[in-house]
Formats: sequence, structure tokens, C-alpha cells
Amino acid sequence: MGRPSVPILSKQRIRDTALEIIDRDGLSGLSMRKLAVALGVQAASLYSHVATKEELLHAVANDLAEQVDVSGFAGDDWRAALATWARSYRAVLAAHPNFVPFLAYGPSRREASLRMADAVHGGLVRAGWPPRYATMIGASTKYLVVGAAISSFSRGFEDDVRVYWDRYPNLSQAHKLRQYADEIDRDSFELALSTFLDGLVELHAAVAVSAAGAP
Repeated sequence: MGRPSVPILSKQRIRDTALEIIDRDGLSGLSMRKLAVALGVQAASLYSHVATKEELLHAVANDLAEQVDVSGFAGDDWRAALATWARSYRAVLAAHPNFVPFLAYGPSRREASLRMADAVHGGLVRAGWPPRYATMIGASTKYLVVGAAISSFSRGFEDDVRVYWDRYPNLSQAHKLRQYADEIDRDSFELALSTFLDGLVELHAAVAVSAAGAP
């Protein structure tokens, strides 16, 4: 049999190609027409696999959520579980920063995202955190991760030292930051994460005592 004249489509291929376009052109740069061209098909062919662009974006978000490691929440060490989740989550999002704004508003009805949220919340509650605290910890961790993934502080500086002469004497070395951006971004995230987790350890002890003594 000869090769098919129209490329064979699959939902996974559609999602992967959509993410490639978003990585390159941003969320606003994705259209069903552009996606069809990239896949070598007519736009109408896509709609037998995905009903709308919004549905497609949620499907891509599910794929990314599946890559995040929440396995630690099945164990007893909630601090280690949070650390693993946060680092894994940041790594996934940092690989696709253009997609982060779509993920910033919560899991919606996305199956994989809800499973992730359920694992985190359940693990924290089993570790003794009251449900309200478990919810806030999950949200706070996400704020930290999303903020770290969506932009680079160090890359925001100019590498021309003349920009900082005279007017900004305390930034006299800022022109060097860009060349160390990956290292600074990683270490800054680790500093924020470790400080956050250390504070939670103290809070957990206080909340656990209070909860144990409550009627």
C-alpha cells in the first residue's frame, strides 16, 4: 500500500504540535489554522479530534500536569513531598514559559490537574494540616512556582554597564547578571523554597498542637 496523501492525525500529535507553536510564538500565536498548516492538514480535519482551541489548551495543560511529580504525598514526609512537587512543577513550567499564563488560574476541570491538586491536599491533610491550611499551602507553593517559571529576574537587566553608571551606583555589577541568569534563577528559587518550607515546619508544630487541644 502507498503512503497516505494526508498525514495521519492523533490527539497526541495535535497537542504536541500545539505546544511547539506556543513555545515558539506564545499563546496568542496559536490558531487552529496555523496548527493545521504545521500538521500538513486542513483546519477542518482537526475538529474531529478537538472541538475548540480552548479544549485543546486544556488538553495540553493536562499533558504538562501529568509530568509533575506528586508521588511524595503518598508517604509520611510532607516537607520532602512539597519540595519534590515544587521543583518538579517549576521544571515543567520553566520548559514552557509561554504556556504558564494559561495555567495560572487554577485546575478548572482538567483531570490531571485535579488529580495533582487532590494528591497535594490529601497528603497535607494526612500529615496533620487542617484543610484550610492545606489549601493555602498548595496555593502558596503554586504562587512561588509560577512566579519562578514565568520570568527571569536576572535576564531583565541590560548587559551594558553604561546603563547603571552614575544614577544607579548600587547596581554597578548588574550588567553581569544575565550571564549567570540560570544559576541565579535556580538558587533564588531554592532560597525562597527552603525558607518557605522551614517556616511551614514551625507553623505545622503550632497548628498541630492547637488542633490537638481543640474540642
